[in-house]
Amino acid sequence: MSVQEQINADIKDAMKAKNVDKLAALRAVKSAIMLEATKEGIPEVSDEISLKLIAKLVKQRKDSAAIFTEQNRPDLAVDEVNQLAYLEPYLPVQMGEEEVRKVVQEVIAKVGASSSADMGKCMGPLMGRLNGKADGALISKIVKEELSK
Repeated sequence: MSVQEQINADIKDAMKAKNVDKLAALRAVKSAIMLEATKEGIPEVSDEISLKLIAKLVKQRKDSAAIFTEQNRPDLAVDEVNQLAYLEPYLPVQMGEEEVRKVVQEVIAKVGASSSADMGKCMGPLMGRLNGKADGALISKIVKEELSK
C-alpha cells in the first residue's frame, strides 16, 4: 500500500472515529501531496516525495508548537503537538544522535576536514548519506561540534 493510499484509508478511519486532530493532520498531508502532483503535472506522487512532504509538515508542526508555547498560547500548541503525533508514524525511524555522530566522524575523516571552514565539504556527503534518516539541524550541530574539537 502506497503512502497516499494509507493516508486516504486513515482519513476515512478518522472521519468514522470523529477524530478532529487526526483528520486535520491527514487532510493537510493529502492537500500537500495533491498540490505537489498538480505542480509537477503527474497523476500520483511517489512515496519518496510523499515522505518528504510529511517530514516538511512535521517540521512545521514542531516549529509552530514552539512558537505558540513561546507566545504563551498553550491551547494552539497542544493542537499542533496532537497533529504532530498523528504525522510522525508515517516517517521512517530517525537515527539517534550517537549514530549520526559516528557517520559524521567517518565523513570528516574521509574528506580530511579540520576546521569549521571545512563544514561545507562535510555537509554535502552527509546530507546525501543521511537524507531522511536524520534531521539536518542535528547533523549540522554535530558537524560543528566535531570540527570545533
